[in-house]
This record gives sequence, structure tokens and C-alpha cells, in this order.
Amino acid sequence: MLGQQVNLQALVDTHWDVVVIGGGITGAGIFLESARRGLKVLLLEQQDFSWGTSSRSSKMVHGGLRYIAQGDIPLTHHSLQERERLLKELPDLVVRMSYFFPIRKGQFPGRLSMQMVMIAYDALASIKDHEWLEADAVQSLFPALNGQQLKGALRYTDALTDDSRLVIRVLQEGCLEGGTARNYSKVTGIEQQQDGQMQLQVSNTTHPNHAQQTCRITAQHVFNATGLWADQLSSTAPRIRPQRGSHLFIARDRLPIDSCLTLLHPDDKRYVFVYPWKGETCVGTTDLDHRFDIHEEAFCTEQEVDYLLKLVNHEFPGVNLERRDIHSTMAGVRPIIASGAGRDPSKERRTHLVWQSNGIVSVSGGKLTTFRQIALDALATAGIIDAATHKSLLKGKTGRCFNHSLQTPKTLDQPLAGIASGLELDQQVRWILQHEMVQHLDDLMLRRLRAGNLLPNAGTSLLAQLKPLCQELLHWNEQQWQQEVSRYQAICQRYYQPQPAEAQAFIAPQAIAGLSSL
Repeated sequence: MLGQQVNLQALVDTHWDVVVIGGGITGAGIFLESARRGLKVLLLEQQDFSWGTSSRSSKMVHGGLRYIAQGDIPLTHHSLQERERLLKELPDLVVRMSYFFPIRKGQFPGRLSMQMVMIAYDALASIKDHEWLEADAVQSLFPALNGQQLKGALRYTDALTDDSRLVIRVLQEGCLEGGTARNYSKVTGIEQQQDGQMQLQVSNTTHPNHAQQTCRITAQHVFNATGLWADQLSSTAPRIRPQRGSHLFIARDRLPIDSCLTLLHPDDKRYVFVYPWKGETCVGTTDLDHRFDIHEEAFCTEQEVDYLLKLVNHEFPGVNLERRDIHSTMAGVRPIIASGAGRDPSKERRTHLVWQSNGIVSVSGGKLTTFRQIALDALATAGIIDAATHKSLLKGKTGRCFNHSLQTPKTLDQPLAGIASGLELDQQVRWILQHEMVQHLDDLMLRRLRAGNLLPNAGTSLLAQLKPLCQELLHWNEQQWQQEVSRYQAICQRYYQPQPAEAQAFIAPQAIAGLSSL
């Protein structure tokens, strides 16, 4: 279990077989696959676990229909294999969901071409789960959907999850296999010694106002799984093209949706999803080159809000959605591997890349769904598993990824709105504070509970109930509680609410070094 954070100085006394830098889904996967092989493994994350892209994705465990159209069959195949594995092993966390792709007269792609894609999609997943619905059946399911020129819709299935909670679950599994993980621990330097060992300097960043603690640790293997920040530690030429994807969270009573809709934006014909998530309706995503400072939290720009609202109001003309209907926004930055071909952001491939330099194995790109495959590729590059084992593990449908059961509260994966009593919330929060290494109030509210996105006013109505729990279990005094509340409210206002253009001036657009040719 994650439990309480290990003291920084205690790390010095251990010679680590593997150090993983980065606590998103990619780093968590490498951490788990290393630990299950009996290696002494340590994971270090400079912020909170899943703080970056892995808590800000579209929450989809999917193969990606458009990757078939782009000819990326291997990526789709691996993704669908892993989707089915996760559906089987984590049924409470990864849930199969119906998706509907409306077909209109004169639209491309049409019914025939999409049916061919879906036949291939199901075949790659070794299932048969798609069908055609006529227009009247579609209108019955989605009464507010624009019926103009509507011929019908193709239904298929993919899955939804809580991406941040999936990361925590993978980390918990790795800890139960013997691994050690720390958040708010920044690697500030890496040196390869003459004997081939790697020495890392680590700083504690939990409380930036306090005196900074540092230590040096040694390891046989170092994995740079920092995603968007991979170029800063890789010791190679830049490879990452940062691409921002933003989402809107809408109150369900303003846009009631029970299944996922795959829609084409009227301006650029990009796929945008409208889907239910934890009691809210989510709309996303955008796909833009991210030109802001990567050390700042990403936010949804005014233009992206307008873009997503236009899609909703075009497809649901009677809803008349406005900015005031938005509970919150969410923006994540995908660490896409740059092709250097000047492609439109949406046309860049979503495959991952593993590369090695000066004793550091770097890995970036890829999808939430394929974290196990990415981890195995990284271990193979490092020589921890041989080629035959790597091939067998990638192809094998036997053997489990998750072998341990957790005695978690029954409400842990339920929407906050579905929790019937304050006692249930107390039990859930108490478990989280004891077992999920919460260091700040925003860790709890934005990534463990999701209250910042899912409840009005960023869930501040819960704070009175949470205060005694945080004071008891995290040992916060009144001053620290007030500091945490102020910090949390500032983060929500700055990064999780629709921002007018004048409010965005606090982060000046910054060119990403080495990628100006894209």
C-alpha cells in the first residue's frame, strides 16, 4: 500500500535496482512491472501522483477508432487487448460503455465505411458488439440531439475509467509487490558513475515554504517516465510535441447523457466526445499545440471553451448551453512524439517511444490504455527482460496484471453525488488519507475525490466535513488548514474554471525549444 510517505533520507540506505522518475500512468506501469520481477524499485514524482496528463485525459480506455482509419492497426490491436484485460480485472474501475456515432445524409464518413471500421474494431478485440440504429431509435435515446438529416447511428463499445484512480491502483499493486513510491520528490540531477551505476539527486518538494531537503541515491537502472518533461532528463535532442486537450464539465440536468456520443465538430470535422462521467456530462477534447510554459498547470483557454460550446449547441440546438452552465474545465497536455512532418496536431500518431542515452531509459507518448505494453517495452530496452520474454508477455492473454485485492470502501469508485450519507464520505476520505499519500488539499479534492471538477464551486461545500479528518490524519493545525484551503481555491480559480482572455495573461505564450520547425 502507498500508506505514509517514506522519509527522504531513508532512501539513501538502499541500493535500488530501478528508479522510475514520473508518477503518471507510464511510470506507474514501469514501477509495477519492475516490482513484480522482484527488483528493488523506487518511484519518484515531482508533484502528486497523476498530477499531469494522467489525471486530465478523456477518461477513456479504448482502442481508438480513428487509428484504424489512419492505418495504425498494431496500436489499435494492442489497445483493445489491454482494454479487455482491464475490463475483466478491474470491473468496478473500468466500465464498458456504449458509444453512438450518428450518421447524417451527405456526411463523411458514412454508414458503410464506419461499419467496416467497426467490424475490424470488434475483430481486433475478439468480440462482436456493434449495431446499426435507425433515426427514430437514436432520437428516442437522445431526444435533444439534432435530428436534421439524421439517418441513424452506429453503436459500438469502449470503456470509461477514472484515470487518476487507475494510476493509484497501479501504484498500490506495485507497492504490494514490494516497491516504494514517493510523491513531491523531484530529481534535480542524474550522473552515470564510472562503474555504470546511476546517481540521482532528489529534493523534497512537499512544502515549498520550508527548508528544502535533498539526498543522493544510487540505482542500477533509471527510467525517465516524465511524459511532457521527458526532454529535460533524456540527455538527447528534444522529441516531445506538447499537445493540449481540454474538456468541459456540465451539470447533468443541463445536458443529460447516459451513453457516449462520438460527434464531428461542425468547423473542422474533428471527433469530439460528449459522455457521462461520475454524474456530470463531459465534453471534449480539443487538440492544439501547447505553447505555454510546461511548468505551469495547463488550463482551458477562452477559444477552447467557445469551440466546445459550439459543438454542443450545434448538436443539441434546444439546449442553448452557456458559460454559466460549465461547472469546471480540465486541460491536459499530451506528450506526443513529434514526427517533424508539420502535421496537424490531430494527425500525429499516438504511439509511444522508448530511447536510451547515458544510462537513462526514456519513454514517452502512448495511451492510457496501453500502460502495460509501454512498461514491458521499457524493461526490454533496459535489458531487464529478454526479447523472448517480452514477445511472450505482449502476446499472452493469460496471466493477470492485478493479482492483489484491496479492501477499499465500497463507495470509492462511485460519483460523489451518489454517496448517500456523510458517514459514507467520512469512511471514503479516511481510507484515502490513510492509504493514498495525500500531501495537499488539492491532491484530495482534485485527484482522489474529483470534487473540484464534479461539484459546484469546486466542492467547497465539503470542506467543513473534511477539515477534522485532515487535521486528525494529516496532522494539520488551523494555520496549515487555512493555507491549504487558500492554495486549493487559487488552483481551482486559475486552472479549472473558464478563463476570459484578459485572465490568461498570467502565463505568457512560450516557444518550446527545439520544436519551432513543427
